[in-house]
Amino acid sequence: QVQLVESGGGLVQDGGSLRLSCGASGRAFSNYAMGWFRQAPGKEREFVAAISYGGSETHYADSVKGRFTISRDNAKNTVYLQMNSLKPEDTAVYYCAARGPLRGIRIRLEEFDYWGQGTQVTVSS
Repeated sequence: QVQLVESGGGLVQDGGSLRLSCGASGRAFSNYAMGWFRQAPGKEREFVAAISYGGSETHYADSVKGRFTISRDNAKNTVYLQMNSLKPEDTAVYYCAARGPLRGIRIRLEEFDYWGQGTQVTVSS
């Protein structure tokens, strides 16, 4: 089992920045590929970014490329999502997810095994 807890969400103005964190406990965090997903009201949960368990490979949704950066600190059992140039359409509940152990990076939500409870990000115009 892997337990995930997101933090860092909040209210920010259009063009602002936030950094989300996801702390993991349980089994060896460094063996798990990690992902960030988001769900806006009335919409399906969608992929945002993912990082391989070693940290050498990343993938991003087209809508966030160049604005968001996913990273991880395996010594701290934490994955981050740095979000810059935020837009109102980025407003959603953001979830982190873990896939593993020692499995390749993926972007489909059904391929992730563990999920956090989510953190709200609201971007005002």
